[in-house]
Amino acid sequence: MSGILDLLNSDLGKTIISGVSNETNQPQNKTQDVLTMALPVLMAAMKRNASTPQGAEGLLNALSNKHDGSILDNLGGLFSGGVDSDVMSDGSKILGHVLGGKQEQVQNALSAKTGMDAASVAQILKVAAPILLGMLGNQAKKQNVSNPSGLDSMLSGMLGGSSAKHEQSFLESILDANGDGSVIDDVAGMVLGGGHQKKGGLGGLLGGLFGKK
Repeated sequence: MSGILDLLNSDLGKTIISGVSNETNQPQNKTQDVLTMALPVLMAAMKRNASTPQGAEGLLNALSNKHDGSILDNLGGLFSGGVDSDVMSDGSKILGHVLGGKQEQVQNALSAKTGMDAASVAQILKVAAPILLGMLGNQAKKQNVSNPSGLDSMLSGMLGGSSAKHEQSFLESILDANGDGSVIDDVAGMVLGGGHQKKGGLGGLLGGLFGKK
């Protein structure tokens, strides 16, 4: 199965990067940097949310209905003349659902890591979120995913399915590199750079993203 970063390197991924770059008036290389870090973060967050029966049911419903992959059928139309306000609004809702009250901290962390201002990062994430769900919906159709275990397997495969060596090490830094069972701690470490997760500051905030309140 293709990993999410393999998809970004495909022709489809290049179309997405180019379109998002034009939509947000940001350089393509920086847009790619943001997406390369942000999409696995969002997927890891979705995987964590889908670990509960209610969360899994919600994501499965979204992937079989509104986010069934059809958005990918006409990306040229999506990006020509500016992304529809309904798509941006949908992206904002997705981010709010997936990241909760920690959305701003995630955006600030990506901003610090990529050198792009946080407002532009926020715009990129709003455009990218519905497209990411479309990618997941497309994969779900191909694999005939219809239950929580199938969903978990698909998300795990897309998070860990990259073959290129540097991409593999990048993804391993997300998937619980310190063995403490907290994927989001490791996502925080990856986004903020360095291999150690601090409990204070942005790392702590990101680390607590999907922990118990």
